[in-house]
Amino acid sequence: MSSPQEGDPVSTPIPPYTPMPSYDEQLPFTWSAPAPKPRNRGVLIFAGICLTALVAGAAGGAVGYVAARETLPTVVASAVDTDSPSIAADGSIAAVAAAVQPAVVQLNVTAADGEGTGSGFIISSDGYLITNNHVAGMASEDGIDVLFADGTHATGQLVGANAGYDLAVVKVDKADLPTVPLGSSAGLQVGDSVIALGSPLGLQGTVTTGIVSALNRPVTASGESADSSSFINAIQTDAAINPGNSGGPLVNGKGEVIGVNSAIASMGASAGQQAGSIGLGFAIPIDTAKRIVDEIINTGSAKTPVIGVQLDNSFTGPGAKVAAVTSGGAAESAGLQAGDVITKVNSTVIADGTQLIVTIRSFAPGDRVQVTLTRDGESITFPVNLTAAQS
Repeated sequence: MSSPQEGDPVSTPIPPYTPMPSYDEQLPFTWSAPAPKPRNRGVLIFAGICLTALVAGAAGGAVGYVAARETLPTVVASAVDTDSPSIAADGSIAAVAAAVQPAVVQLNVTAADGEGTGSGFIISSDGYLITNNHVAGMASEDGIDVLFADGTHATGQLVGANAGYDLAVVKVDKADLPTVPLGSSAGLQVGDSVIALGSPLGLQGTVTTGIVSALNRPVTASGESADSSSFINAIQTDAAINPGNSGGPLVNGKGEVIGVNSAIASMGASAGQQAGSIGLGFAIPIDTAKRIVDEIINTGSAKTPVIGVQLDNSFTGPGAKVAAVTSGGAAESAGLQAGDVITKVNSTVIADGTQLIVTIRSFAPGDRVQVTLTRDGESITFPVNLTAAQS
């Protein structure tokens, strides 16, 4: 994959919002972490994630993916008038928003590299909530302030995070909290209506709507090390998602969470501009998030499935070319060899190496998948038992 250039479209893991002295006085967008600067209002602070490529489906077409952490907001959303004469119809957007909003929170996070804000949602009445790793994963001790929909605050503790899936679990010491039900992303269809909730631009309690624009979009971002790269087989939506929406829920018409908002695509920002919504948002499918979150709650960490190969990044496709097979790994046991070109995993056609990784990560360690490859001009299928990446 070629390196993106300034001005190319980029995808942003919905960085926490940075309030500026005025909205038109923001710093120029940069491709990687800048040298340390004094932390004050208006300074863009990156979360250690550098630009790589987002592969936009099997047809190709790359845009970039960048994560940033920015300063805490000073914007305060006005309280909703509970005496509104508008009566929400059952199943309407208003009814869904009213049911889900009490379980959506804002996270004000302090980390070694600065302060930022994002979103999250409560999944258990005793205080577990889901957010993004790039929101809370690097929080300092006692550095997570959770702002609830009723205006109360609590200190959150990071239970655990998985950078590879851009997911984190935070726990607050409170009881009888409102929760949002988790649905399923397996049955989603392009065109289904969805609703995004969170704190874009620091505006708590914001609701936007749209549809599922596409499924299985491979999204990837590299972190400070290879081990911290995020790979998401994402739900694409045109619901407006902006900085500060990170970690908030994407729900269906029943008010069930079907995705965790994580990234946006935006045209390359220039001087005086900040990345914002252009109708291309990406969410982590909830079926994937459920496994990761359950493991984090039960063990403090979550395992990442691997196939056990190194890929040839110079190979332009179609398919993912194996550069080397990990000794003792799943691929070697199944019979894969260096030089093989993987073209399909189960029924998913593999366009390139990125799509192979996000497809494998949609499974769990121990799952058995059918890997179809081309070797010496012949198509062969091998059953492969996925193993867990070594920490």
